[in-house]
Amino acid sequence: MPVILGIESSCDETSASVCVDGEILSNVIANQTIHEAYGGVVPELASRVHQQNIVPAVQQALLNAKVNKNDVDAVAFTRGPGLLGSLLVGVSFAKAFALAKNIPLIDINHMQAHVLAHFIGDNKPTFPFLCLTVSGGHTQIVLVKDYFDMEVIGQTLDDAAGEAMDKTSKILGLPYPGGPLIDKHARSGNPDAYKFPEPQIPGFDFSFSGLKTSILYFIRDNVAANPDFIQQNLNDICASVEKRIATILLNKLSKAAQAYGIKDIALAGGVSANTGLRQGLLALGEKNCWRCFIPKMEYCTDNAAMIAIAGYYKFLNGEFTSQDVTPLARMPL
Repeated sequence: MPVILGIESSCDETSASVCVDGEILSNVIANQTIHEAYGGVVPELASRVHQQNIVPAVQQALLNAKVNKNDVDAVAFTRGPGLLGSLLVGVSFAKAFALAKNIPLIDINHMQAHVLAHFIGDNKPTFPFLCLTVSGGHTQIVLVKDYFDMEVIGQTLDDAAGEAMDKTSKILGLPYPGGPLIDKHARSGNPDAYKFPEPQIPGFDFSFSGLKTSILYFIRDNVAANPDFIQQNLNDICASVEKRIATILLNKLSKAAQAYGIKDIALAGGVSANTGLRQGLLALGEKNCWRCFIPKMEYCTDNAAMIAIAGYYKFLNGEFTSQDVTPLARMPL
């Protein structure tokens, strides 16, 4: 009955989780509000706040799980990809904790962990399955053959879907973080009010740079004609942008599912919390007779529960790392 302590610090959430025999008993996430004033994550500030949050987060995770630190069998941590300074805080803490307790270290790929979040709880996909992994930094279609046998069959050629939403929010003058605000306004808007182009990219790859430019010019031209255009049409703009991003993602996913003959389809990453994308996947799944899997909201954004569950499966395989391990800002799947 292994007890795994999970540590996540890849960007601006400091998170700790405890997994006992494959069951998540706690998942503590400390958010960083300091970045709101800058309209985006400032790496140096993020790493400093991680240093302040890491010990209290771990203490609270152990307390919530009712687990003593001496009962931890291994420490799983995010090695990458992510912000180097942020990763360094989590890696250093994990190494120190493991060294002090003389227990193994387990390094985790952040993107693999997003996929493995689907193995938290009882409703699990069956191998092989496809996972659309969408965040502010990544947009991928992953063919998942086993817990750690994953192949990226489609990915963005430029910007990520989450970045397209964040940049749109800035254009609209929304505060940071803008993605959830676009989702909020979209719920009251007409998704067919405005038409934005869909990039014609061959295969299963994505592109969002052209869409961002199209949105920028659309807003610029309409504001020039009517200075109150954004304020008067904010909900419809958000709904239309959200719909286009979701259809770009889901059209490629549908194409991949048909090509590979796979019916188990999963959604992961921070953008998987988006209402329009979640509803779109479920509607497409019903149409195509897919079994669709979407994590609970707390497991969509960066969190240590996904690190802990990934660590659990690595622990079962005896896949440990040494104290010489270093963080990787870029880490292929």
